[in-house]
Amino acid sequence: MRSRLALAALLLTAGCTTAGPDFRVPDRAVVRDPDAAAPFLSARNPAFDQAPVPDHWWRLYDDAALNDLVAGALARNADLRVAEANLEQAGALVREAEAGRAISTTVGGGATLDRPNGTGGSLPGTIGYDIGISAAYPLDLSGRIARGIEAAQANAEAAVAARDYVRVAVAAATTRAYLGVCSANARLAALDRILKLQRETLDVTRRLQRGGRGTAFDVTRAQGEVDATLAQRPAIEADRQAALFALAALLGRPARDYPAGVASCAAAPQPSAPLPVGDGASLVRRRPDIREGERRAAAASAAIGVEMAQLYPQVSLGGSAGFAGPVSGLGSGSDFRFSLGPLISWSFPNRPVVRARIDAARAAQRAALAQFDATVLGALQETETNLTRYARERERLADLTRARDTAARAAAQAGKLYHFGRADFLQLLDAQRSLAQAESALATSRAQMLDRQVDVFLSLGGGWE
Repeated sequence: MRSRLALAALLLTAGCTTAGPDFRVPDRAVVRDPDAAAPFLSARNPAFDQAPVPDHWWRLYDDAALNDLVAGALARNADLRVAEANLEQAGALVREAEAGRAISTTVGGGATLDRPNGTGGSLPGTIGYDIGISAAYPLDLSGRIARGIEAAQANAEAAVAARDYVRVAVAAATTRAYLGVCSANARLAALDRILKLQRETLDVTRRLQRGGRGTAFDVTRAQGEVDATLAQRPAIEADRQAALFALAALLGRPARDYPAGVASCAAAPQPSAPLPVGDGASLVRRRPDIREGERRAAAASAAIGVEMAQLYPQVSLGGSAGFAGPVSGLGSGSDFRFSLGPLISWSFPNRPVVRARIDAARAAQRAALAQFDATVLGALQETETNLTRYARERERLADLTRARDTAARAAAQAGKLYHFGRADFLQLLDAQRSLAQAESALATSRAQMLDRQVDVFLSLGGGWE
């Protein structure tokens, strides 16, 4: 009796608390640092507004074609289908872990032939049978099952966050590709304007040569400027086609099935107001990769409890019922049997091995927490960097716009002076070359600024609900 009481006391002591630590974000985690929740340093620029980032940030461009493309990509993108399948798998693993708490049943039966020593060879002996069903319910006094469920649920929540981050990336990539098509068309239009001016100069030069006022050398130099400008066109057209192919892939289509209507986009849309960026606190709440990192750390913490539970016995409440006896009495009430009681399983594990696994689980949790910190730091750095780059690109764009306007006036003035014989041909070509370079730099900066805008929204984690 005393031994039974001692064993019961041991089991109760083991079951007082769930094995392993309860997860909480450490006080010294980066996410708890007040500086991580502060307004962005780079958001002081008038290009930004500290209003919350909208979920559907691409609607700030007020472009119906873009809205349709993003909606189509979020509905059919192959990477999102992968993420959804991973989420379903994680959900199935949660159900598997929860099933560990369910009652398990076993049905069995058998037959025996009993022939005592000395029985005559002609006698068959006694044929017996045993048929029954048993059931066991795990009490989980050590918390092994509970920690396993906790780990599976945390991993499932991390899979949700990973899916959300794919949505963010798909929305940003679709917007970037669409704006890339529009920007390429705008660059081609700027190139055509320069070509028109250069070809007009070439025609004038040819007429002057035929009239004896120009030289073949002047014609050759004018033709060289036209050819140099034409040489820029294939690269821009290739960029446009690459953006169209990217849109096809994002929409879940083969490359040749790109949205042909988008190819004619003449000018990239622009948000009509400063970009809403929120602050550090809203960034930490919104970024799915930060949420995923926190959930991975929680799963790693629960895994410690799973390993620690191996140090304790596993106890179940079990019962069985059935019939056993000679076949001659099959089904009679006297053959019925029934039992109910605790079932104790303790494999007396190799404790050094279990301790090593516990140490490994603790190290994995420290790594997960460090990765969580790194994710928060990376998100803050990425956001500040992209805000700064966008603000500086806007300033650069304004400078390049003024430079282009100045170059255009200079080219017009050079044309008039050349026409009246007050400037030589080289001065005209230099002025037109400067205008061509200014137009090219301006078009490139406009495209770069749009890219920077998408970078800002991507780093802010907008694009999921």
